[in-house]
Amino acid sequence: MHKITLSLLLVCFSVNLFFCQIDTLAIPSEEKITTWDLAKNDAGLMWGGFKQVYTSPFKWDQDDWAIAASVAIGTAGLNIIDEDAHDYFAEQNEDIPGVVKDFGWYFGSPQNNYGVNTAIYLTGLFTKSKKLRKTGILMISSASAAGLIQTISKTATGRARPNTGGKATFRPFSKEGGYHSFPSGHTILSFTTFYALSKQFDNIWVKGALIAGGMVSPVSRLWAEAHWLTDIALSTVLTVVVVDSIDKYLDREMSSDPAYKEKRNKISWRLQFGGNRIGVVGTF
Repeated sequence: MHKITLSLLLVCFSVNLFFCQIDTLAIPSEEKITTWDLAKNDAGLMWGGFKQVYTSPFKWDQDDWAIAASVAIGTAGLNIIDEDAHDYFAEQNEDIPGVVKDFGWYFGSPQNNYGVNTAIYLTGLFTKSKKLRKTGILMISSASAAGLIQTISKTATGRARPNTGGKATFRPFSKEGGYHSFPSGHTILSFTTFYALSKQFDNIWVKGALIAGGMVSPVSRLWAEAHWLTDIALSTVLTVVVVDSIDKYLDREMSSDPAYKEKRNKISWRLQFGGNRIGVVGTF
């Protein structure tokens, strides 16, 4: 089963790369930047993006706080239909193909998710592709920042999973996994990767397909009776906020640092989505 799942991940994500030349970067002194130097700079960007998530609320204006309040109110309102939603998704469980369930479970697991994110980043690092590096940095830092939030929150709230107790059952700081429902870690990791990847494409259909793919893991947790609808909904919103915040930070930082200005008349590497594969294309 593990081999089948890993094969599925490879088919869905990664990537039949067709490199024909390695791009190079230049800094104003005309010295070639090394892969090691680039990795150190990127590590700093990952840390900066991580910090951005936790410091940005101090810079929010009234509109931002109004949006946060709306999300809180919406989540509370959605709680009204938590039990009905649970019953509906539980009834669909037997009709869902096993391969879909397996993909939802394994891709939302930290070791598999970080494996994909790291592979994308390393591809960008060794090809010195600014866009691929940025995508990988965005995925890794977003997953880490949002993942820390969900780890602390689910322990602090201690909400019971649907297969453990009622929607209003809480045991804060419980060590039992049955009381770690809110929010959903699988949702955060899976949707972070797909949403971050979707931001690298302009085509609305590609974006939609990637976002839909990112929802497989969240919905699979509803089928498995592991989370309430409100767990999934808030986790998805949290993911969007985190990814958007770090994406803006990277746009600003990577455009101002001379180490990331790719030399003209070289190959420009970019992601391409089409057919049954995601590839990396070099444009002369």
